[in-house]
Amino acid sequence: MEGSANRPRPAARGRRAAGKWRVAVALLLVAGGALAADDPAAGDPAAGICKLTLGDYRYDGFDGQDANLRYRRGDTDAWLGFYRDRQFGSQARTGIDTSWALADGVALLPSLQLAQGGFVGGSLNLQVGERWYGIAGLGRTNLKPYVNLNFDPNDAVTIGVGHQAGNGATYSITLIADDRLHTGQRDLHLFGQWPVHDFRISTDVLHKSGRGDSGAVRAWGATVTVDFWTWFVRVARDPKQNFSAQDALRLVTGVRI
Repeated sequence: MEGSANRPRPAARGRRAAGKWRVAVALLLVAGGALAADDPAAGDPAAGICKLTLGDYRYDGFDGQDANLRYRRGDTDAWLGFYRDRQFGSQARTGIDTSWALADGVALLPSLQLAQGGFVGGSLNLQVGERWYGIAGLGRTNLKPYVNLNFDPNDAVTIGVGHQAGNGATYSITLIADDRLHTGQRDLHLFGQWPVHDFRISTDVLHKSGRGDSGAVRAWGATVTVDFWTWFVRVARDPKQNFSAQDALRLVTGVRI
């Protein structure tokens, strides 16, 4: 979504924000335990699994923190999240995304996101093909302030192609471009994922261009993820995050519960 929707708001006070952060993580852990307990197939990753992710976002002069709990069963993911930093403040979020098979090799991929402060957003993508595939879709929001942690324009069109190799490797090229707010913002992702013994490595090279909060943006970023199946670590460099004036270094770790 347009960078201006993510401009800083009055800061939350340090102690109060830190307390909210600890409470949010505790609630996410409790929710994860409840989901696992209610799931008759808990412990079977193919039937249902929880993933807890904690992120630290290093900006110029301040940090942000994010906690996210995602539950997957089949092709459906439901998630709860909480983000805070001293410029934006804090925001709780939730969402769901799934995949509906329309025919052999054709799937519809809808998603819905809600956030504290009245934000509503969603997307609808169509994927055609299996080993080789193409994807196209559209995203829309109500333009309320939102901590955009997917780091791509949300009011945008998506188009891409990909390949899933027989050895488990995956490659894709995806373009996400603003088609609503006339910013010219475009994110081009070159993604690759490879299995290596008992873990896998993913890379996402990003080129972004368009008009941001501080003028024209043209920059390269990259993300590297090492996934050991039960836990993972991720490091990302994102210049002009969300087309703002802030460069970001993101450090993320997660565990499947």
